[in-house]
Amino acid sequence: MHDRTRTAAASPALAEAIGQSDAFLAFQEALSRVARVERPVLLVGERGTGKELAAARLHYLSPRWQGPLVVLDCAALAPSLAEAELFGHEAGAFTGAGARRAGRFERADGGTLFLDEVGNIPAGVQDKLLRVVEYGMLERVGGTQPVRVDVRVVAATNADLPAMVAQGRFRADLLDRLSFEVLAAPPLRERGDDVALLARHFAASMAAELDLPETPGLAPAALAQLLAHPWPGNVRELRNAVERAVARLAGGGMRAGDVRRGSTRPTGRAPRIEHFDLDPFARPWRTGPAVPHPAPAAQPPPSTGAMADGAGPRRGPGTVPPDGAAFPPREATPPAAAPGSLLPVHTGAPHPESLLPSVPLPEAVRQLELSALRAALARARHNRRVAAELLGLSYDQFRGLYRRHRQDMEP
Repeated sequence: MHDRTRTAAASPALAEAIGQSDAFLAFQEALSRVARVERPVLLVGERGTGKELAAARLHYLSPRWQGPLVVLDCAALAPSLAEAELFGHEAGAFTGAGARRAGRFERADGGTLFLDEVGNIPAGVQDKLLRVVEYGMLERVGGTQPVRVDVRVVAATNADLPAMVAQGRFRADLLDRLSFEVLAAPPLRERGDDVALLARHFAASMAAELDLPETPGLAPAALAQLLAHPWPGNVRELRNAVERAVARLAGGGMRAGDVRRGSTRPTGRAPRIEHFDLDPFARPWRTGPAVPHPAPAAQPPPSTGAMADGAGPRRGPGTVPPDGAAFPPREATPPAAAPGSLLPVHTGAPHPESLLPSVPLPEAVRQLELSALRAALARARHNRRVAAELLGLSYDQFRGLYRRHRQDMEP
């Protein structure tokens, strides 16, 4: 069993707790408030939300900060060894127990024991765990003498413990004792601007690890991709995606689409990530049920005139369309936007009349700017700096544009 014991000399939680969203700051404030109280804390939240970092923060902000922080992953415990791992054993307690061994509670004496995925503790061990949490007394496996320990227990889970209690899979009195305070770690999708903040932090860390001369930037389309993703794996998934993109950008596994076309250092500017591979399993040879692909529609042979990306043959001056109309009909539906773009892309050569606005030109420009502002702010979740990047503007230019239309933007 891998043992993780930390002392006050190393406190990664205080350095890695990064965020500025309201949800994140409220959670950090709750951790700081609860840290001073010598009672158990139960951390709940989805996978990858940083529950272990939160537990470390509780420890290092508590009066026990100079004591040990012992971490135990209960999901990795074999049921037959869980009791000995938690409470220790005497020599000869079972086959292979040649000497007395202290358990995790004794190693955490004077400090904090973090029980990750506490819902996985076997039912037969929960009785003994309750006694230690309640009275601070334990007995080693094979022993007869009680051992007193002074340990603060912090537990975490992504399971529904009340539902497990109802199903008889978790002791109700143990849950009562562990849940003096229950703090919910916010999922990344609820943290808004923290996605961009964390992405840049992870990019900088990975660039330093790879000895890159500069930290890669994030293209507006790549940033919009991150903001639109639901992040079921939360911060852990984001970190993997960013570090993978930086590693590919650095060389080795670099692929087309991860960097600017043509060069990793265009026009003397620092390289930047243009696209994130958010599903590393998406490959042509991916196993699983086959997904039928529709047969491609039959296309007419290209004429000697140039074809405009599926828009049909271009017509030269004086050419009359087959339907006899003087000009081709206007599109029935608006064209789709290009990936990473806020504006639609028109294919083919538009007829001059189709460019004439239905309102005076100044009003058409005003409406276009308003539409672009609203779309950028919506995609950036009202982060103005990100919205400026999506529009290809500097932050000062964006502010000027926003001030010009402020009355129409505000409800």
